[in-house]
Amino acid sequence: MRLRRQRRLIGSGTLIFTDTAATFNIEQRVKTYPNKGGSGSDFAEFDQQIMLAPTHIDPELKGVHMKWNVGSTCKSCVTSNTRWADDQNNPAGVDAYWPIEMDGRYGGRWGTIQTTWSGTGKETIDLGWSITATVDAGGNPATANFGTSGDVRVRELAPRCDDILKGVAPGCVLPFFKPTYTVDTNLYPAAGAYYWLMQEKMPDHAGSVKWDSLLHYLGPDTTVTNPNTGKPWTSDNSRNKVCGNWTAHPSDASVGSVDCDEYAMASTHESGGFPGGVNQVTNGDQCAQLFTDKMGDGSANFGLLADTRKAVDGPKGTERCGRAAIASTQNQQAFKSFPAPSWRMLDDDGFFVSSPGFEHCANANTTCAWRKVG
Repeated sequence: MRLRRQRRLIGSGTLIFTDTAATFNIEQRVKTYPNKGGSGSDFAEFDQQIMLAPTHIDPELKGVHMKWNVGSTCKSCVTSNTRWADDQNNPAGVDAYWPIEMDGRYGGRWGTIQTTWSGTGKETIDLGWSITATVDAGGNPATANFGTSGDVRVRELAPRCDDILKGVAPGCVLPFFKPTYTVDTNLYPAAGAYYWLMQEKMPDHAGSVKWDSLLHYLGPDTTVTNPNTGKPWTSDNSRNKVCGNWTAHPSDASVGSVDCDEYAMASTHESGGFPGGVNQVTNGDQCAQLFTDKMGDGSANFGLLADTRKAVDGPKGTERCGRAAIASTQNQQAFKSFPAPSWRMLDDDGFFVSSPGFEHCANANTTCAWRKVG
């Protein structure tokens, strides 16, 4: 008797016993709760679920039992027993079981377990799964290994739990998932245009979904320190490196007050000010220089223009960072919701930035007008 696994997460398995067999569709799920209140427990939590649905069971087997074996490397976890339910969420016994149905119709069985985490700091938890099958007709049990947390380089199915974030209850996430922060380009078109342009022009296209290039968060648990203070490196440190010697380019009074807006953001490892980063510069003069102003064509339109005070011919497209004079409200508000609380981001977590009012633009080599997102 053996159980053959055909696919890792969503697929089918066949239990073979002499000349008889049972075939199942199998689905696995992992759900994390970024805040312990979301799970209803007093601890950080993640849940796991498996769905087993027979497509055929030979009558000679008399009945099939399936036991779900779940393991983890967690040092601070408590895991519940598996709760089995049928397709209507009615209790379905200690293990998944299917007696022989003469009409050949079999319902699914859903196994669910809850794991709570009560540790300190942060912990990435590797998981493992297998299924042990027995049949009422007798014979030795068969076990199929369904693998672990994924590729060892990325551990795509390994939850991470922490209590690091200040003002936020402990929680768990799947850090392999890379979220996208969407700029409201209806409210902040100048900031959105600037971010989009830099994503197109920077050699590494940092933050661009189109170019599949991530930004990486400068989190509260960073191990990079400020050599002058010995304290953890902050976004203020990166911002001062890029914008510390900056003065605003003159612009039309209708633009209002402006700030130095740097890209990549000071809160990322891709910032020009981040020490040892891929885009590190000596100072902001090495960044692409831009400013917001009226287009000067007699219309009421505004645009993002080249600041030629540092580079007479404007940006070359090889600069590894940008600094731009952006209206203060837009600079301060466009990224204010980052990171979203539900993302539960820690240091070096990857993410994208989307500027939907400009993503219709073919490239950054011609003038492209903002579009309202409806």
